[in-house]
Amino acid sequence: MSTVAATAAGSAGTSLAGHSWWLASRASGLVALVLITASVILGLTQAGRLTRSPAVRRRLAALHEQLAVTGLVAIAVHGITLLGDPWLNPGINGISIPFTMGYRPLWTGLGIVGGYLAAILGLSFYVRRRIGPRLWRRAHQLTVVVYALAVAHTLGAGTDATTAWLRWWIAITAPTILVLFVARVRSAIQAKREAARRRRPEVGIARRAAPEEAS
Repeated sequence: MSTVAATAAGSAGTSLAGHSWWLASRASGLVALVLITASVILGLTQAGRLTRSPAVRRRLAALHEQLAVTGLVAIAVHGITLLGDPWLNPGINGISIPFTMGYRPLWTGLGIVGGYLAAILGLSFYVRRRIGPRLWRRAHQLTVVVYALAVAHTLGAGTDATTAWLRWWIAITAPTILVLFVARVRSAIQAKREAARRRRPEVGIARRAAPEEAS
């Protein structure tokens, strides 16, 4: 019995060791999804101006930045640890070039595209003064696309796609992000309308002044 138990334990250990890279990638991928979701929710909360307190907005901005950067680290770990998986064996091209991995190329490719987009948007925190706040805000509208790509990648390529807890997580967070995104769009439309109303009196005064100057 002891020999059988030792053999079984050895086989289990070998099996676990063979899947350790895949388990690490799986765990870091789920962590990345959670961090991206939280970062997008905070970003949309700020953009939609759902809070007016300057102190709260500063704290949310700092937390949003930290979550985004940490999410990038998790994304990098998610891809790099796959290189050690003997079964998947994606190679450098498989984890860096979209739609080239042999395993579910469409869904893994969407994940790679989402990772690159997340990197661009996340690292833009450090160049926003150079590119200007206006362009930076416009670019950050794509954070919703990052979330959508992450969810598509998780459901299409992830082995946890059928688990109840993950489906509940997405079922709760996706409507939340949708509502916040709609609130952001409405806020932007209202801001444009208010700016247009402020310009109308100035245009009217300029038109009335023109004939007087001509006379």
